[in-house]
Amino acid sequence: MKQVLGAGTSLPAEIDVAAFDAWHDDLPAWRAVIESIAAEQGGGKVEQMPDSTAMVALLGDDRVLKLYPPFLRDHCDFERAALSHFEGRLGLPTPRLLGSGQRDGWPYLVISRLAGVPLVQVWSALTEPQRLLALHAIGRLAAQAHALPVAPLAALAPAWPAFIQRQRAGCMHRQQRTGLPAHLLVQLQAFIEDTVPSGPDVVLTGEYTPMNLMWGGQAVSGMFDFGDGLIGPREYDWLGPLCFLAAGHAARVQALMAGYGAELDADLRLQLLRLLLLHRYSHLPAQIACPGWQQAPDFEALAALIWPL
Repeated sequence: MKQVLGAGTSLPAEIDVAAFDAWHDDLPAWRAVIESIAAEQGGGKVEQMPDSTAMVALLGDDRVLKLYPPFLRDHCDFERAALSHFEGRLGLPTPRLLGSGQRDGWPYLVISRLAGVPLVQVWSALTEPQRLLALHAIGRLAAQAHALPVAPLAALAPAWPAFIQRQRAGCMHRQQRTGLPAHLLVQLQAFIEDTVPSGPDVVLTGEYTPMNLMWGGQAVSGMFDFGDGLIGPREYDWLGPLCFLAAGHAARVQALMAGYGAELDADLRLQLLRLLLLHRYSHLPAQIACPGWQQAPDFEALAALIWPL
């Protein structure tokens, strides 16, 4: 039965993914509930943000409200813990947890708003030297985050082997649905069954992307959004900047890896491509900023095209 959601201040106790996605895309439908929660949290002008997994709104000039459907409660729990885990321990600011609560069984967080603008809004206007410096800083930021202990967050994330097994099981369907070229689809199953990075475990945010990094005018100035976090091998977190910001540019790849303090070789490059295909949100047409990648004859050639050494 189709779930019909109104535009009031109450929320359904249960909702499936399809109904939530449709409601999420209809901003007027959930504005009243956001305004009601905002009033309880001190008020302020509400500005809804449509491009997010949860329901997100800016509150005034200095706060952000994130409201999660019940089926994403684990994301809310991980983000709440990660906010405390990272606060004051990295070289760049991360949001502070200001408050939390529930509305009709839907958990929410109120966090501080970071200064600057999302990197995705300015990346195309940056000079190449600025881009290289930004990638070096992103690599350094990831290394700092990965050096922190995993213990406080390990119990909140799925076990990495089980996660990879689940991703392998659903990979063919996902890649068919998201448009992986047919000549690569026939090679897919054998390719993803081969080796992927296996550890040691670190806290993964999956968010070293231009959508979740802030630009402060001259440099990367902050990072946010930890709800999609995992515990697993560090290489999983390299995928965001390597795909969205460095694809097809050897100097950019090198800048990121130098900032992190690691090296990329041909074998590891293939393992990274497997991780990309197995990623929780794998969607190569949207993630690979490298023209012509669809013409690569096989995965080895594709990895070399995306991440030249």
